[in-house]
Amino acid sequence: VQVMSSGSLALDIALGSGGYPKGRIIEIYGPESSGKTTVALHAVAQAQKEGGIAAFIDAEHALDPAYAAALGVNIDELLLSQPDSGEQGLEIAGKLIDSGAVDLVVVDSVAALVPRAEIDGDIGDSHVGLQARMMSQAMRKLGASINKTKTIAIFINQLREKVGVMFGNPETTPGGRALKFYASVRLDVRGNTQIKGTGDQKETNVGKETKIKVVKNKVAPPFKETVVEIMYGEGISKTGELLKIASDLDI
Repeated sequence: VQVMSSGSLALDIALGSGGYPKGRIIEIYGPESSGKTTVALHAVAQAQKEGGIAAFIDAEHALDPAYAAALGVNIDELLLSQPDSGEQGLEIAGKLIDSGAVDLVVVDSVAALVPRAEIDGDIGDSHVGLQARMMSQAMRKLGASINKTKTIAIFINQLREKVGVMFGNPETTPGGRALKFYASVRLDVRGNTQIKGTGDQKETNVGKETKIKVVKNKVAPPFKETVVEIMYGEGISKTGELLKIASDLDI
Protein backbone atom coordinates (compact mmCIF):
# COMPACT_ATOMS: atom_id res chain seq x y z
CA VAL A 1 0.00 0.00 0.00
CA GLN A 2 1.37 3.40 -1.00
CA VAL A 3 1.21 5.90 1.83
CA MET A 4 1.70 9.61 2.44
CA SER A 5 3.07 10.76 5.79
CA SER A 6 0.50 12.33 8.09
CA GLY A 7 2.99 15.11 8.85
CA SER A 8 3.40 13.72 12.37
CA LEU A 9 6.00 11.06 13.10
CA ALA A 10 4.14 9.73 16.15
CA LEU A 11 0.91 9.38 14.15
CA ASP A 12 2.76 7.68 11.25
CA ILE A 13 4.03 5.07 13.73
CA ALA A 14 0.55 4.57 15.23
CA LEU A 15 -0.92 4.16 11.74
CA GLY A 16 1.43 1.20 11.31
CA SER A 17 1.92 1.69 7.58
CA GLY A 18 3.89 4.93 7.92
CA GLY A 19 1.10 7.31 7.02
CA TYR A 20 -2.28 7.62 5.32
CA PRO A 21 -2.91 4.99 2.61
CA LYS A 22 -3.35 6.46 -0.87
CA GLY A 23 -6.62 5.84 -2.67
CA ARG A 24 -8.49 5.38 0.60
CA ILE A 25 -11.00 7.24 2.78
CA ILE A 26 -9.90 8.45 6.22
CA GLU A 27 -12.28 9.64 8.95
CA ILE A 28 -11.00 11.87 11.75
CA TYR A 29 -13.54 12.43 14.50
CA GLY A 30 -13.66 13.69 18.07
CA PRO A 31 -15.22 16.25 20.42
CA GLU A 32 -15.16 19.94 19.54
CA SER A 33 -11.77 21.71 19.59
CA SER A 34 -9.91 18.45 20.12
CA GLY A 35 -7.47 19.05 17.26
CA LYS A 36 -9.19 17.28 14.33
CA THR A 37 -8.70 20.12 11.86
CA THR A 38 -5.10 20.55 13.04
CA VAL A 39 -4.36 16.89 12.29
CA ALA A 40 -5.95 17.29 8.83
CA LEU A 41 -4.06 20.52 8.09
CA HIS A 42 -0.75 18.78 8.86
CA ALA A 43 -1.69 16.27 6.14
CA VAL A 44 -2.41 19.16 3.75
CA ALA A 45 0.99 20.71 4.49
CA GLN A 46 2.65 17.32 3.98
CA ALA A 47 0.90 16.72 0.62
CA GLN A 48 2.08 20.14 -0.58
CA LYS A 49 5.60 19.49 0.73
CA GLU A 50 5.72 16.33 -1.39
CA GLY A 51 4.78 18.40 -4.44
CA GLY A 52 1.14 17.34 -4.49
CA ILE A 53 -2.03 19.41 -4.79
CA ALA A 54 -4.42 19.55 -1.84
CA ALA A 55 -8.04 20.69 -1.66
CA PHE A 56 -9.92 21.76 1.46
CA ILE A 57 -13.73 21.78 1.47
CA ASP A 58 -14.60 24.04 4.34
CA ALA A 59 -18.26 23.26 5.01
CA GLU A 60 -17.94 24.73 8.51
CA HIS A 61 -16.77 28.06 7.05
CA ALA A 62 -14.25 28.19 9.86
CA LEU A 63 -10.79 27.73 8.33
CA ASP A 64 -8.26 30.19 9.75
CA PRO A 65 -5.75 30.88 6.94
CA ALA A 66 -3.16 32.35 9.33
CA TYR A 67 -3.22 29.22 11.51
CA ALA A 68 -3.07 26.94 8.45
CA ALA A 69 -0.04 28.89 7.20
CA ALA A 70 1.64 28.52 10.62
CA LEU A 71 1.26 24.74 10.22
CA GLY A 72 3.12 24.89 6.92
CA VAL A 73 0.15 25.07 4.52
CA ASN A 74 0.75 27.16 1.41
CA ILE A 75 -2.58 28.98 1.24
CA ASP A 76 -1.94 30.33 -2.28
CA GLU A 77 -1.55 26.77 -3.59
CA LEU A 78 -4.49 25.35 -1.60
CA LEU A 79 -7.75 24.70 -3.46
CA LEU A 80 -10.30 26.06 -1.00
CA SER A 81 -14.06 25.76 -1.34
CA GLN A 82 -16.78 26.98 1.01
CA PRO A 83 -19.90 25.24 -0.32
CA ASP A 84 -23.47 26.45 0.24
CA SER A 85 -24.91 22.99 0.78
CA GLY A 86 -23.86 19.44 1.53
CA GLU A 87 -24.62 18.26 -2.00
CA GLN A 88 -22.52 21.05 -3.48
CA GLY A 89 -19.59 20.25 -1.17
CA LEU A 90 -19.67 16.54 -2.06
CA GLU A 91 -20.14 17.35 -5.75
CA ILE A 92 -17.01 19.55 -5.69
CA ALA A 93 -15.09 16.84 -3.83
CA GLY A 94 -16.24 14.31 -6.45
CA LYS A 95 -15.16 16.47 -9.40
CA LEU A 96 -11.76 17.15 -7.84
CA ILE A 97 -11.20 13.43 -7.19
CA ASP A 98 -12.41 12.40 -10.66
CA SER A 99 -10.00 14.86 -12.27
CA GLY A 100 -7.10 12.85 -10.83
CA ALA A 101 -5.25 16.15 -10.40
CA VAL A 102 -5.42 16.36 -6.61
CA ASP A 103 -3.53 14.19 -4.13
CA LEU A 104 -5.55 15.03 -1.04
CA VAL A 105 -9.09 16.25 -0.40
CA VAL A 106 -10.17 17.25 3.11
CA VAL A 107 -13.85 17.74 3.99
CA ASP A 108 -14.38 19.74 7.20
CA SER A 109 -16.80 18.54 8.43
CA VAL A 110 -19.40 15.87 7.63
CA ALA A 111 -21.69 17.29 10.33
CA ALA A 112 -21.69 20.63 8.50
CA LEU A 113 -22.69 19.09 5.15
CA VAL A 114 -26.33 20.15 5.35
CA PRO A 115 -28.63 18.80 2.62
CA ARG A 116 -30.11 21.47 0.35
CA ALA A 117 -33.67 20.46 1.27
CA GLU A 118 -32.89 21.28 4.89
CA ILE A 119 -31.38 24.66 4.02
CA ASP A 120 -34.38 25.57 1.86
CA GLY A 121 -36.88 24.35 4.47
CA ASP A 122 -37.98 26.13 7.61
CA ILE A 123 -36.44 25.69 11.03
CA GLY A 124 -38.49 23.04 12.82
CA ASP A 125 -39.19 20.99 9.68
CA SER A 126 -38.31 17.33 10.02
CA HIS A 127 -35.55 16.07 7.71
CA VAL A 128 -34.96 12.64 9.16
CA GLY A 129 -32.30 10.59 7.39
CA LEU A 130 -31.61 13.13 4.64
CA GLN A 131 -27.96 13.64 5.56
CA ALA A 132 -27.35 9.90 5.98
CA ARG A 133 -28.86 9.23 2.56
CA MET A 134 -26.76 11.96 0.95
CA MET A 135 -23.59 10.59 2.57
CA SER A 136 -24.25 6.98 1.60
CA GLN A 137 -24.87 8.01 -2.01
CA ALA A 138 -21.67 10.09 -2.01
CA MET A 139 -19.60 7.23 -0.54
CA ARG A 140 -20.80 4.85 -3.25
CA LYS A 141 -19.92 7.35 -5.95
CA LEU A 142 -16.62 8.54 -4.50
CA GLY A 143 -15.28 5.19 -3.26
CA ALA A 144 -14.33 3.76 -6.67
CA SER A 145 -13.02 7.05 -8.00
CA ILE A 146 -10.83 7.64 -4.93
CA ASN A 147 -9.29 4.20 -5.37
CA LYS A 148 -8.70 4.64 -9.10
CA THR A 149 -7.05 8.06 -8.82
CA LYS A 150 -5.10 7.20 -5.62
CA THR A 151 -6.45 10.34 -3.94
CA ILE A 152 -6.51 10.47 -0.15
CA ALA A 153 -9.90 11.68 1.12
CA ILE A 154 -10.03 12.87 4.71
CA PHE A 155 -13.47 13.43 6.24
CA ILE A 156 -13.52 15.28 9.55
CA ASN A 157 -16.52 14.47 11.73
CA GLN A 158 -17.97 15.68 15.00
CA LEU A 159 -19.36 13.61 17.84
CA ARG A 160 -23.01 13.49 18.89
CA GLU A 161 -24.71 11.85 21.86
CA LYS A 162 -27.26 9.15 21.06
CA VAL A 163 -30.47 9.82 22.96
CA GLY A 164 -31.54 7.31 25.61
CA VAL A 165 -28.50 5.03 25.62
CA MET A 166 -28.26 3.46 29.06
CA PHE A 167 -25.42 1.02 28.43
CA GLY A 168 -22.46 1.12 26.10
CA ASN A 169 -21.08 4.17 24.37
CA PRO A 170 -23.63 6.95 23.74
CA GLU A 171 -21.30 8.70 21.29
CA THR A 172 -22.02 8.57 17.58
CA THR A 173 -20.84 10.43 14.48
CA PRO A 174 -23.39 12.22 12.26
CA GLY A 175 -24.00 11.37 8.62
CA GLY A 176 -25.17 7.78 8.95
CA ARG A 177 -23.13 4.60 8.79
CA ALA A 178 -21.77 4.73 5.25
CA LEU A 179 -18.61 6.66 6.14
CA LYS A 180 -17.80 4.18 8.94
CA PHE A 181 -17.95 1.34 6.41
CA TYR A 182 -16.12 3.02 3.57
CA ALA A 183 -13.29 4.49 5.69
CA SER A 184 -10.07 2.43 5.66
CA VAL A 185 -8.74 4.37 8.63
CA ARG A 186 -10.68 6.04 11.46
CA LEU A 187 -8.94 8.27 13.99
CA ASP A 188 -10.42 9.27 17.33
CA VAL A 189 -8.85 12.60 18.42
CA ARG A 190 -9.30 13.87 21.98
CA GLY A 191 -7.67 16.71 23.88
CA ASN A 192 -6.32 15.51 27.22
CA THR A 193 -4.49 17.89 29.53
CA GLN A 194 -3.48 21.48 29.00
CA ILE A 195 0.23 22.26 28.63
CA LYS A 196 1.44 25.21 30.68
CA GLY A 197 4.18 27.52 29.46
CA THR A 198 7.59 28.08 31.08
CA GLY A 199 9.04 31.16 32.76
CA ASP A 200 6.69 34.14 32.45
CA GLN A 201 4.07 31.94 30.81
CA LYS A 202 3.86 29.28 33.49
CA GLU A 203 0.27 30.26 34.30
CA THR A 204 -0.72 30.33 30.62
CA ASN A 205 -2.04 27.41 28.59
CA VAL A 206 0.26 27.18 25.57
CA GLY A 207 -1.07 23.93 24.15
CA LYS A 208 -2.68 20.65 24.94
CA GLU A 209 -1.79 16.99 24.99
CA THR A 210 -3.95 15.24 22.44
CA LYS A 211 -4.59 11.53 22.28
CA ILE A 212 -5.06 10.05 18.82
CA LYS A 213 -6.40 6.52 18.66
CA VAL A 214 -6.58 4.48 15.46
CA VAL A 215 -9.99 2.84 15.97
CA LYS A 216 -10.17 1.27 12.53
CA ASN A 217 -7.35 0.34 10.20
CA LYS A 218 -7.70 -1.84 7.11
CA VAL A 219 -4.05 -1.53 6.07
CA ALA A 220 -2.28 -2.29 9.39
CA PRO A 221 -3.24 -3.57 12.86
CA PRO A 222 -5.74 -1.16 14.49
CA PHE A 223 -6.17 0.16 18.05
CA LYS A 224 -2.73 1.72 18.35
CA GLU A 225 -2.71 5.10 20.00
CA THR A 226 -0.33 7.99 20.49
CA VAL A 227 -0.23 11.28 22.38
CA VAL A 228 0.92 14.41 20.57
CA GLU A 229 1.36 17.94 21.88
CA ILE A 230 -0.69 20.47 19.91
CA MET A 231 0.73 23.91 20.62
CA TYR A 232 -1.68 26.82 20.10
CA GLY A 233 -0.87 28.73 16.94
CA GLU A 234 1.84 26.23 15.92
CA GLY A 235 0.24 22.80 15.60
CA ILE A 236 1.79 19.45 16.55
CA SER A 237 5.12 19.92 18.32
CA LYS A 238 7.83 18.08 16.34
CA THR A 239 10.35 18.26 19.20
CA GLY A 240 7.78 16.96 21.67
CA GLU A 241 7.12 13.99 19.38
CA LEU A 242 10.79 13.14 18.92
CA LEU A 243 11.48 13.33 22.65
CA LYS A 244 8.49 11.11 23.42
CA ILE A 245 9.44 8.52 20.78
CA ALA A 246 13.08 8.58 21.95
CA SER A 247 12.07 7.99 25.57
CA ASP A 248 9.67 5.21 24.50
CA LEU A 249 12.56 3.52 22.69
CA ASP A 250 15.02 4.25 25.53
CA ILE A 251 17.31 6.28 23.29
